This record gives sequence, C-alpha cells and structure tokens, in this order.
Amino acid sequence: MSLSLHQRPHQKPPAAGDSLSVPSSSAAPSRPLPYLFSLLALLLFAALLLPWGPARPSSAPASPWGAYTLQEAAAFAAAAGNGTVLLAAVSGPYLPFLSNWLISVRRAGRADQVLVIAEDYETLERINAAWPGHAVLVPPAPDAQAAHKFGSQGFFNFTSRRPRHLLQILELGYNVMYNDVDMVWLADPFPYLVGDHDVYFMDDMTPVKPLDHSHELPPPGKKGRTYICSCMIFLRPTEGAKLLLRKWIEELKEQPWSKQRKSNDQPAFNWALNKTAGQVDVYLLPQSAFPTGGLYFKNKTWVKETKGKHVIIHNNYITGFEKKIKRFRDHGLWLVDEHSHESPLGRI
Repeated sequence: MSLSLHQRPHQKPPAAGDSLSVPSSSAAPSRPLPYLFSLLALLLFAALLLPWGPARPSSAPASPWGAYTLQEAAAFAAAAGNGTVLLAAVSGPYLPFLSNWLISVRRAGRADQVLVIAEDYETLERINAAWPGHAVLVPPAPDAQAAHKFGSQGFFNFTSRRPRHLLQILELGYNVMYNDVDMVWLADPFPYLVGDHDVYFMDDMTPVKPLDHSHELPPPGKKGRTYICSCMIFLRPTEGAKLLLRKWIEELKEQPWSKQRKSNDQPAFNWALNKTAGQVDVYLLPQSAFPTGGLYFKNKTWVKETKGKHVIIHNNYITGFEKKIKRFRDHGLWLVDEHSHESPLGRI
C-alpha cells in the first residue's frame, strides 16, 4: 500500500502591518537570517516526506476497479452468456487453481461469461489487469490470509458470503452457475441442465449409483440431512431458487462457526434443501458426469466403466494446496503446467 501525499493546510495570510521586515543595521536582530532560512528549509523538507492526515485504509486502496459494482460486473458477464453468469470466488492463494479451471472453461467455450468474486483488492487488481471486467469485489473484503484454510473461521467467513452473491445475481434476473475453482471441466456442462428446474446440483457421496439413478433430492443421511455438494450449483432466477438461497443464509446465521463445531457452508446448504423440499424444484445431476473427488480419484474401476461420460471433476475429499495439485498432476488435470498460455490470466 502506498501512502497518499496530502497537501499541507493553507496558512492564514498575515494581517496588515504584520509582515516581516529585515531589521536595520542599528537594531540588534533577534535571530540571524541564516538560522531562519535553515528552519524554513527543514520544515519544508519534513512536509514533503511525511504525509499529513491518516493513511488510506488497506481495505480500500485507490483503484480504477474500486467502484466496480456486482450489478455492473454481472451485466458484463451475462451479456456474453445470453443471460447466464458463470461465477467463481477466490482469494490470492487460489489464483493458480482459478487459472487451471479457466483453461478448461475456455476450452468449452464459456470463459467470456465468467465472473470472479475477488475476496481481496490485490486479487481484484491482478485479475482485471490481465482480463478487464471479469472480477469484482463485494465489500467488505474478508481476511485474505485466513480464508484459504478449510475448517477455519476465515474459511467459513469466506464461503458463507456465497449465497448472498448468488441471490444478488438472481435478483438482477440472470441465471447463475457457481463452481469451486478446484474443479476441471472435461466437457460443457450446460447440455446436462435439462428441463426447467429451479436448482441443479451434484451429490457429494461416494457410493456408486446406477447410471439411470433418480434426479430427485436424495434421502437424508445419518445426520438427518442430505449430502449435496455446494461446490457446483446452477440456479434460475425463480422464486423457488431465491427461497432456497434465503433459507441457506438463515441456516448459516443459525449455525455459525465455533471452535467446537468448525462449520462450512455445505451443511447449511443441505439443511436449506431439506427444509424447503417440496417448495423448490430441484434436479440431481448424473453421478457419471459430475462425480465427487472421493469417487473419481479413488475408484479406478468405476472411472474405467464410465469413461467418456465425465464432465466436471471436483478435486475434493483431500485438503491442502500441494496435495490437490499433485493429485491433479497425477491424473493429467493440472493444465497450467503446459497450457498456461490458454488461461485468460496468463502465467500466474
């Protein structure tokens, strides 16, 4: 952060008769002129070096994108996507994953409709410098350093903002698909959004389902709720979808993070789904096309049997940046190593 240089306050002009005059040779000067000039020079030097007034807060630096609003950014992305915004949210540590995801999205022909919620000003600047207009920050910015550790309060604060962003976009009248950036597209997912449902999502369970499994909301598990992944959601601007998001926001307020219960946004999302069942038209995406990481990366037999059907791969069921990167590399999905030129952000 650079400190802005403020002007010194204007001095009140001297009143008539108060002007300084050089004393005559007959009068003894109270202080020799050289000392007066030295004092004035010292004051001027100090004024130039030291800023006057408080420094600009780090949360709101001078930026051409500082006043860029979610409404403007969503309109920009939706214009390229025929009314559909493709949303991601990142802080600085996730930029390599964002770039990797963007390469796969660009290959599917969907990059122009991407809007990135930047969770710190440095990330906002960096994305828009390379790819103008595709990033926006919704104040206040959370703690960027704390937001990347799964299970932390910072991670909870980071992910709990998601339903508010999604609801704002729906209120503007746009469709929106949200993706976590530890995903890779192998094909365009939009042909799989069949019908005219309010909300589409993927299961987070690892047991293998039949290829013709039901697309209804699955039954609750041991904890009394379903295990739907909040990592990939598609919503239409319907009253049902808005109801679900408002309920999700309510559940997050009722189940805040604590040291005893290190919450994230996903249980609250599932409680919202269960409590609005019958009021919201939902659609469970096919497991063969949208597998959880606990299935895709751990069941080689299933992967072989469903080869050619996979659409979006989620690198979950594992924590830690380096572990996720290694797993992507081991499966040929860490695209930024050899294809960074395909990313709109260039090499990170």
